[in-house]
Amino acid sequence: MILFLTVVSGVAWTAVYIDAIRIGFRDRSYAIPAAALGLNFAWEVLYASRAVATGISVQGIFNIVWGLADVAIVFTFLRFGRAELPSWVTRRLFIGWALLLGLTSFVVQWLLVVEFGWTQAPRYSAFLQNLLMSGLFIAMFAARAGLRGQSLLIGVAKWIGTLAPTIAFGWLGNSPLILGLGGLCSIFDLAYLALLWRGRALSPPQARPAQGVPTGYASGAL
Repeated sequence: MILFLTVVSGVAWTAVYIDAIRIGFRDRSYAIPAAALGLNFAWEVLYASRAVATGISVQGIFNIVWGLADVAIVFTFLRFGRAELPSWVTRRLFIGWALLLGLTSFVVQWLLVVEFGWTQAPRYSAFLQNLLMSGLFIAMFAARAGLRGQSLLIGVAKWIGTLAPTIAFGWLGNSPLILGLGGLCSIFDLAYLALLWRGRALSPPQARPAQGVPTGYASGAL
């Protein structure tokens, strides 16, 4: 059962990343909120490297696939993310902010390993950053006032990809912390899906904002 749920989660999150790449280039934006993207990228680089060094598992294969996909998503953030910020944020400031975000993400992930070890740290950090992502997706919808850089597939796959390990490690693994965090993720994810469905019914995805016109999202994500 654990293996089955791991595969379900892996396939669902792979769908999230593939569609995030597609949507990012289509809408000339980025489809994963910046703070969550930084933490995800750091998580995947760290644990994919660990998998290569200690032996490949099913989860390790997905970690490697996700890490490679995240490279493309990070590219969409660096390529198009400047347009999401106020006009006073220069390209140099944007790059500095992106580097600080990336460095901070790696430091946080490493500190979690130091505190909880290689077995528990990936689970705790994954659910914490997943909850952050769930909230930031709602903030992204509100700030962009519509579906630009978002899709129902990302929302549904994200929910399923989180629900499966919630059952595996929270319910079957008897972890109240993971079960609680996963349950909160589902609440936020379902709320986000409702917003996406409503937005899909009301209007098509919006065009990319003009350079220097703030959306209020990227500057408030951190």
